[in-house]
Amino acid sequence: MKKILFSSLMLLSMALVFTACEDDRDSNPTLIQPTSFVLNNPVNTLVDLAQSTAIPFAWSQPDYGGWPAAVEYQLEVSPTNSWNISTDEAAADESGATIADFAILPSVFASCTGEMSATELAKALVSICQWTESDVPEKQTVYVRCKATTAGTKTIYSNVVSLEVNPYYIELADAPIEIWYLVGSGIGSSDWNNAADAVGSGGLIPMYPIMGNEYDSRTGQGEIQYAGYFNAGQQFKLILVPGDWGAQLNFTNVKNPAGFLSDEDGDNHNIGIVEAGYYIIRLNTATSELVIEQYEGVPGVYTQIGMPGAYQEWNPAENLMNGMSTAVENHDWYLKNVTYEDTELKFAADGSWDVNWGAGNFPYGIGTQGGANIPVKAGTYNVFFNDILGTYNFVLVE
Repeated sequence: MKKILFSSLMLLSMALVFTACEDDRDSNPTLIQPTSFVLNNPVNTLVDLAQSTAIPFAWSQPDYGGWPAAVEYQLEVSPTNSWNISTDEAAADESGATIADFAILPSVFASCTGEMSATELAKALVSICQWTESDVPEKQTVYVRCKATTAGTKTIYSNVVSLEVNPYYIELADAPIEIWYLVGSGIGSSDWNNAADAVGSGGLIPMYPIMGNEYDSRTGQGEIQYAGYFNAGQQFKLILVPGDWGAQLNFTNVKNPAGFLSDEDGDNHNIGIVEAGYYIIRLNTATSELVIEQYEGVPGVYTQIGMPGAYQEWNPAENLMNGMSTAVENHDWYLKNVTYEDTELKFAADGSWDVNWGAGNFPYGIGTQGGANIPVKAGTYNVFFNDILGTYNFVLVE
């Protein structure tokens, strides 16, 4: 009798366990693949792009079965309601034979609302329609859809809505190269100063484009570099936007951690320098991977860098740049808001032609000893120069 009672209790317990498991599975959401979602009609259905800054849009949350999905949204536009070839795909065809019929706008949204940049829309229309300055129509219908992506599912698209715009001609140009900035102890002239105006004159030192590398024409991403002297115990990280700590890279992004580096300051993961010396830093801005290596060689140390050129009769002791670093050995120089007509110039050390850098590239390049004159185009620039690498960057002031 005891055995029968025991067996009955065991069966009842197992039934309760299975029932509980079934109930638990029923209460847990299951990730499902939605097929579409709703993009609302825009509030403004006639927009003068030249007089506008942004066009607001809103859309519904796709039904992923109650799953707490982190969804990214982007708006896409077409003048013909055709969605076959994007401008990115067309640009990848160097022959020019591929013709785009829609564009994916660069802004990425994490919520169900977003503003379409009027400038980005104007650029997209010129890129797709291949307008010249003289043949931009007075009015253009624009079709818009939204795409949603999340891990574990396929990309899905909303319905298509439309609006009328007054377009305008805008000169198409590649996106500026994405530059990141060093900030930290002993960086520049002020420890951990990331203020918007601290590039060069404060606690931010820019990295440099690498001549000969390719950069994404739409995002400006690719490999950039920096070289400098670091004291033992120094700590730093990288930020993308001066004045903003939001986008930053630290020790966790270092692809080749070695004994001369350390992971510092707990959750902040500052990059620490264990051994004093010269280091070269390379960053792939598309993948956020950092490679930090000890620099081989003994660079010169200079008290001043001039910018002699045709505009000032090639005097190496005039038009001097400002040094960036005051706490450690300085190898970085800058001038802000300097205006040139079309001219040629070089970089020269200590008021002499004994050490000078030049290259036939503009607006950035790697100067070599006694190299070619740099062909500067008319404009107002912030100029940055690193005397270890001989690398320079003329950043056009908007």
